[in-house]
Amino acid sequence: MFERFHKFASPPHFHAFARMLSPWLFGVSALLFAAGLFGGLVYAPADYQQGESFRIIYIHVPSAWLSMFVYMVMASAGAVGLIWKVKMGDIVARACAPLGASFTFLALATGSLWGKPMWGTWWVWDARLTSELILLFLYLGYMALQSAIEDRRAAARAGAVLAIVGVVNIPIIHYSVEWWSTLHQGATITKLDRPSMDISMLIPLLGMTLAFKTLFAAVLLVRTRCEILEFEQHTNWVRELATGPEVR
Repeated sequence: MFERFHKFASPPHFHAFARMLSPWLFGVSALLFAAGLFGGLVYAPADYQQGESFRIIYIHVPSAWLSMFVYMVMASAGAVGLIWKVKMGDIVARACAPLGASFTFLALATGSLWGKPMWGTWWVWDARLTSELILLFLYLGYMALQSAIEDRRAAARAGAVLAIVGVVNIPIIHYSVEWWSTLHQGATITKLDRPSMDISMLIPLLGMTLAFKTLFAAVLLVRTRCEILEFEQHTNWVRELATGPEVR
């Protein structure tokens, strides 16, 4: 079993695996998006307090969850590359950063659109919002390091250190509404008691979360393939792949 997983640390094996799996993940993601959007925009009833404006939750909440999830994937992959010198760890971490930044920006943007009718303002320096903004800066800082350092190995090490240090911000984002008095509402799903949502609203939200996660996985595999080819461009297997019948 360990040998089977260990081979994915090899760029050629991971490239082949990603090429095989990514189309299936895109297909599953499309189906989940169709079902989730229908359930959230058509099937779910309007909220008794927020009316129809609550439906932005089906984009805002999954993107906010993914902003933290992707960061943990990036930091974990960076740690693997930094500690065990596994090349694929550096490559996966590098591929994650733009995706995580996109989800974080989407969470902030949709949160502002939701906050205006609910709070009467586009932005407040709320603990949850501020820590989420810091998360965006961490992603941008990671990408800036990758661009500023020409040596990819040195850039990967510097980025991994930044990502690992930045992990401290993740529990701050998650628990900020419990640790401080904030405008942002508390947890409605991830709490010890039963969720504070009707099942007709909850199921589409969970479906959209799965849709976002499968989309992330699919795009990550595509980006990882591109990073592998760039990183390994002078190797024999990439030359053979470029001159093979598939490319012709």
